[in-house]
Amino acid sequence: MIIDMQNICKEYIQGKMKIPVLKDICFQMEEGEYTAIMGPSGSGKTTLMNIIGCLDRATSGKFLLDGHDVSMCSENQMSDIRLEKVGFVFQTFQLLSGMSALENVALPLTYAGIPKKERLKRAGELLERVGLSDRASFKPSQLSGGQKQRVAIARAMVNHPKILLADEHTGALDSHSGDQIMELFEELNSAGVSILMITHDANIASRASRIVEIRDGILNTKTAVLPEKEVIST
Repeated sequence: MIIDMQNICKEYIQGKMKIPVLKDICFQMEEGEYTAIMGPSGSGKTTLMNIIGCLDRATSGKFLLDGHDVSMCSENQMSDIRLEKVGFVFQTFQLLSGMSALENVALPLTYAGIPKKERLKRAGELLERVGLSDRASFKPSQLSGGQKQRVAIARAMVNHPKILLADEHTGALDSHSGDQIMELFEELNSAGVSILMITHDANIASRASRIVEIRDGILNTKTAVLPEKEVIST
């Protein structure tokens, strides 16, 4: 099991008040699954994703990521888990403007201590995999939105993570570019990559194998069937 969350709660302190954001979340995901977390703005889905990605801590509960008890980890250990286990794809791409596509993809390998020759080799292979080998020397300003997101996906995959987390990854794209990115996700999942994405868009969510709905910090358990897909919330 790649994700095992038991009774996860998250609260923020505002003045003297405790603001509950996540309420007794129980969620499991097997390796190789393709799951969407769907919910409106303010539902808690981004907070949940940040905890899964080891960017934030739960207030209480137990969370295992690929067998590691994250709830017991130090900040440095969480950083190591992020680097080794998780690939992130964001709505705003988060590419460094002064670097080429190749350099952006290779960047996580720098933090992992991989020699430069190997970094560039692996980054080039990932750019080829996402269909952008001919744009390796281009800066982000020279790329379209869809191309930027493909570079971001290549960067997310360069460390061979156990799971790919995508946060509203088509939100800044036109419908054609969004479809291309979703096709790429399906190819990656078919190759064995575990994917967890969050979205408010039902059409995007329906491309996953499973949809988990969140509202007011609570995961519902209702089962729904979408066209051509059986969608199970848990």
